[in-house]
Amino acid sequence: MNDHGDDAQPDLPGSERRRLQTSRLIQYLLLQAVIAAACVLALLQSLPGPPAQYQVTAFNLSEAGVERAVTLRYFSSLRNAMNDPPRFAGHFIRPAGEAAQAWSVFLPRFTNGVEVTVNGVVILDSRRDPAANRPDRNTPAIAVIPASVLRDGDNAISIRLFIWGPITGFLDRIYVGPDELLRPSYDLRTLIFVTLPVVFSSWQAILAVILGIMWVMRRHEPAYGVLAAAMAVGVGQAFLQTPMGGETPLSKLNVIVISSAPIESALVLTFALLFSGWKWQRYGWVVFIPGVVLALAGLFGDQALVRALFLVLAVPMVGITLIIMAVVTARSALKRQNVASFLLGCAVTIMLTCWISDLLSVFQAVPNRIFVSRLSYSVMLVAIGAGLTWRFARALNQVDGFAGRLVTQVREAEEKLKASFAREEERARAAALARERTRLMRDLHDGLGGQLVSIVALSERGNGSAGIGDAARAALKDLRLVIDSMDDIGGDLMLALGSWRERAMAQLRPHDIALDWRAVTPQGVPVHPELRPWHVIQIVRLLDEAVTNAVKHAGARRVTVRIETLAGHDGLERGCITVEDDGKGFEITPDGGAAGAAKAARGLRNMRSRAARCGAELELSSCAQGTDRGTRVKLTLPHRFPDSDGVAG
Repeated sequence: MNDHGDDAQPDLPGSERRRLQTSRLIQYLLLQAVIAAACVLALLQSLPGPPAQYQVTAFNLSEAGVERAVTLRYFSSLRNAMNDPPRFAGHFIRPAGEAAQAWSVFLPRFTNGVEVTVNGVVILDSRRDPAANRPDRNTPAIAVIPASVLRDGDNAISIRLFIWGPITGFLDRIYVGPDELLRPSYDLRTLIFVTLPVVFSSWQAILAVILGIMWVMRRHEPAYGVLAAAMAVGVGQAFLQTPMGGETPLSKLNVIVISSAPIESALVLTFALLFSGWKWQRYGWVVFIPGVVLALAGLFGDQALVRALFLVLAVPMVGITLIIMAVVTARSALKRQNVASFLLGCAVTIMLTCWISDLLSVFQAVPNRIFVSRLSYSVMLVAIGAGLTWRFARALNQVDGFAGRLVTQVREAEEKLKASFAREEERARAAALARERTRLMRDLHDGLGGQLVSIVALSERGNGSAGIGDAARAALKDLRLVIDSMDDIGGDLMLALGSWRERAMAQLRPHDIALDWRAVTPQGVPVHPELRPWHVIQIVRLLDEAVTNAVKHAGARRVTVRIETLAGHDGLERGCITVEDDGKGFEITPDGGAAGAAKAARGLRNMRSRAARCGAELELSSCAQGTDRGTRVKLTLPHRFPDSDGVAG
């Protein structure tokens, strides 16, 4: 069908146009009549039941002080019987040859609650399951009779029918027999009347979320927001349980939501009107009056009042809403000729047929009482989902057509972007190369350059080969450090620390200082993919400074290096490297320097500067007296190293 109606055809004369409209109306009505007839035939079909030989229908009924014989199915005239409920007393026979089989009592349908007693022992009380006590759920019940209770031959069975409205009580035929023969019928009814509604309600919840998102993204189409609200109310009705205890705030909320069928119907009607092009009128709020009255009754009244008002307000309101929707959707389907309105009209016909069937059940005009209106609501969900899918597919076709016109322009723009990206990538590569060259030059200047200057100065002064040799070894060490930093270690700092360990041992060995290397955690420090060579140089030079201080100034006999991974206050893992010696220690000034030694203070400032440039935290502690004398340098690495070399000066 087309999205827009084509019934307004100026080239056709008025009589021809009216004849065409009448023909479409007759075809539409005939189709809806066929749908309604098929729905009636489906409702007249009985679900397969257990073997008839296990059916128990003859009972003695005690109701309202009167005892008489009845045959199930039985409609009670009472709407409220909790203190003195109708009591059905009967008998069944278990043959002696079936003693090895488990027997059960199967109740296909009842309103509202039941208590089943076999030979004086209660085996089933549906009031313990609030989900089984709502009339619209058609929940079956089955209970296995304990072997100690059941006996061969004649057995007594008693059923108390608890009625609390809003409709009269009902008890369907019951079955007593082998559990393996009764269980399939129970499972089938559970699938149809329990499992499927839960599936449909879950689907309804998903649809409510989708419609809510659509309304948020398309505020100019309020129909989606109204339908999302209706779906949300329906989900609340489906999953909330009937209150069984006293009046509590939660039970009042349950009563309000469960009895909010008129509000849901009014919202669905509003959606149908808006979807059909109707503009909201000032008198539109009238459709919400029954729902508001029921909500106020649930808030300020009791459960009995709400149940009484439900029959008077909710049931007729649902029917009136369905009738109005049938007219509106028919007009929209004939005028606008779109698939969504047509599907919605078919769904309304099915729901209206099921509502009439339920109304006949309430007034006992049909021999059984199975409510299918809530189950038929799934047809509405299917129609809405199919309509939205159709609109979405049509929108996709429009988008595809628009995209086809843009293909050439996008291709041209893509070529331009590729060329621009290639130029930008080349510039970025050149800039990165320049930064790396600058860093390498700075590292060589700061380390190797200074050492070479010292060698030249010593050679010119003629101070002997010992000083020149030490300076040359220091220069060679720094050159190796710069070269090692250029290796790709894949962010694994432990590889660089392994090379540093060898150099540290070589530095400490001539001074008879032992190196105690401790990797506390198996991985040492975490792997940092963002680790760069200049990070490694700063860390290694800081550690070199700590070891050099222990050799030159502390007079230490042992240097301990501790490597571990710690969890910070924020829960993130950070590597930690601690260099500790057992030397004489020194006094640390309040500003973090070394007291009385300008050169040492400058060295400590350099260490702090290197740590800051890497985004790390440096902690210095020293003790010059007692058994805890010595110096400890603790370097806590960042969770992520900074990208820039100028984070700290």
